[in-house]
Amino acid sequence: MGLTQQLVKFCTAEVPEIAAAMMRLSLYDWAACGIAGAKEPEFAAFRRALMVDEGPAHVFGGDEAGAATAALVNGTLSHALDYDDTHFAHIGHPSVAVLPAVMALAETLDTPLTEAIDAATIGVEASIMVGLWLGRDHYQIGYHQTATSGAFGATLAAARLLELDKRQIRNALGLCASMASGLKSQFGTMAKPLNAGLAARTGVEAALWAQSGMSAAKEGLEGPLGFGETHHGEALAVKMPRKDWQINSISHKFHACCHGLHAMLEALGEADLDTDRIAGLKIRTHPRWMSVCNILEPKKGLEVKFSYRHTAAMTLLGHSTATAANFSNAMAKDADIVEWREKIEVVEDDSLTETQSLITLTLTSGEVRRLRHDLLEPMSLETRSEKLRVKVQALLGDSASDALWQAVIGNDLDAVTECFAAE
Repeated sequence: MGLTQQLVKFCTAEVPEIAAAMMRLSLYDWAACGIAGAKEPEFAAFRRALMVDEGPAHVFGGDEAGAATAALVNGTLSHALDYDDTHFAHIGHPSVAVLPAVMALAETLDTPLTEAIDAATIGVEASIMVGLWLGRDHYQIGYHQTATSGAFGATLAAARLLELDKRQIRNALGLCASMASGLKSQFGTMAKPLNAGLAARTGVEAALWAQSGMSAAKEGLEGPLGFGETHHGEALAVKMPRKDWQINSISHKFHACCHGLHAMLEALGEADLDTDRIAGLKIRTHPRWMSVCNILEPKKGLEVKFSYRHTAAMTLLGHSTATAANFSNAMAKDADIVEWREKIEVVEDDSLTETQSLITLTLTSGEVRRLRHDLLEPMSLETRSEKLRVKVQALLGDSASDALWQAVIGNDLDAVTECFAAE
């Protein structure tokens, strides 16, 4: 069975309870990132420029718009802080592509939250399936999986909400094949979060256009001259999930920067050393991250989010990387951090996985210490919930974070979207 056929069939699959529970946690995390992202001054003009159409879908910051526009804005704003979830199987941020499409369209359709959660779970799982099918060549050559595979996930989620028939679902995926896009060259700029917003909008539009009767290539994703063939896809074998869904191994961020830095930061957090005792520091990481988050001398806050050396120096000097406000232009120019990062070396190590990091600390005494962390170490839903609640409280404050949590664990979709206007 080809990938397109699998996705068409998967669109109506039953969602396991544990997968839906993980999706609710991602909804909580995603909404918090979007509410906080709407306060970023750099994106104020972007947000205002798009408030030109009317509709029922809530936009982060307090406005309302049509479903496609809301998906675009909310996808962009929720990725503005680069603090949202990641899946390392294909190195993508699934929630910021899928959830904006689902929530905006669900509001338009007056869909119960439980059904929206199921659609989002299907979409996230589908985006990972497409990402695995495209393979690492697609990512390594320069395509942003959040935007490319994420658009297909958003499309399938929207198709489920609209209850499209098999022909319409196939057409929606075919239309998406001509629309999905996004480049890694945008990392460190405002266009990186825009990639997520464009993917979400694509999902809404492709599904609505297919519903209206627009046709597309039946194999637009995987056929000759299709998306995979023309975008360095490897066409690797993938299968629909059975018991173990990929979403169950999603990784949430507890540092407000590129997820490629998190294993290093978690390991470094165990150092418990004064900087005057450290003579030098070597960070070993998987080769794939060297072209993603190894900006050696970041000049602005957005670039700091993609810098091993700078974030390591921040941590050692006591600046919390869990605080989004610390990734500022001022922090990028901080003289003490700039001076300290010169003692830090970053090297690739293909014996490590993409979720692992190994740090070698050389002390002034001559002693050498090694610290290691793997982001895929098991974490229960209870522990994950507790860590996310701490994160969201730091982002939004106690009152707003509690209101959002109560909305997310309920079944009133309007209660969730009303939180989007939180100050």
